[in-house]
Amino acid sequence: MLGLIGKKKGMTQVFDSEGVYISVTVVELGPCTRTQKKTKDSDGYEALQLGFGTAKASRVSKPMKGHFAKNSLPLHMHIKEFRIEDTASFNVGDELIASGFKAGDTVQVRGTSKGRGFQGVMKRHGKHGGPATHGSHFHRTPGSIGMRTWPARVFKNMKLPGHMGVDKVMIKNLDVVDVRPEDNVILIRGAIPGHNNSIVEVFLTNEALEIRETLKKVALETKLVEDANENNVIVDEAAPVEEVKADVQRTEEKG
Repeated sequence: MLGLIGKKKGMTQVFDSEGVYISVTVVELGPCTRTQKKTKDSDGYEALQLGFGTAKASRVSKPMKGHFAKNSLPLHMHIKEFRIEDTASFNVGDELIASGFKAGDTVQVRGTSKGRGFQGVMKRHGKHGGPATHGSHFHRTPGSIGMRTWPARVFKNMKLPGHMGVDKVMIKNLDVVDVRPEDNVILIRGAIPGHNNSIVEVFLTNEALEIRETLKKVALETKLVEDANENNVIVDEAAPVEEVKADVQRTEEKG
């Protein structure tokens, strides 16, 4: 999946084309610099490494300074790797910005959830708790977790109090409401993980790419049929693109 590194700026509300009031998350997406290109021949897999955010020299280790200096790139604060099927069309040093996304795209967002500290079972796992009155002394405690003679142990993965949050979370099937290249931000419908100014990764799903390719193909077919009609070429509108293109080319050569 193609993706970019961004920063969650916060939430707001906007009106869509039908006048519906919806909540959106503002994400500052890029600019990201391609810092490394990995191929099957050199690394065993295809991937792009992207850098986001400038960094002070004192905050970057010597190995990373050498990594950036190798390709005469500026120092970056955040580095992420995105696996894709083919990296042949990408070059190291290229800059990616929010204009690569379009309104209506379906994206997946990965980020680190907010930290909640040490929490009990009711907040952490949604347990109901015990009676609140009549001197039960139960209230919000976990209750009994042990067994009797058999199996005489506590099962693994028992839901108990503990540290909550600061987990990697992926939210799927989110819609891009608007893209504003002048501000280098995109508006994503709904909420995404993380606090304001936290780093997130926004992926353009394969389904969105397939829809784009389908729309391009339909537009090309329509244009070819229009060109054929202008040149008085009789073509079947249901014919494959290659056949229509060949008919138009033969007519132009004759003319």
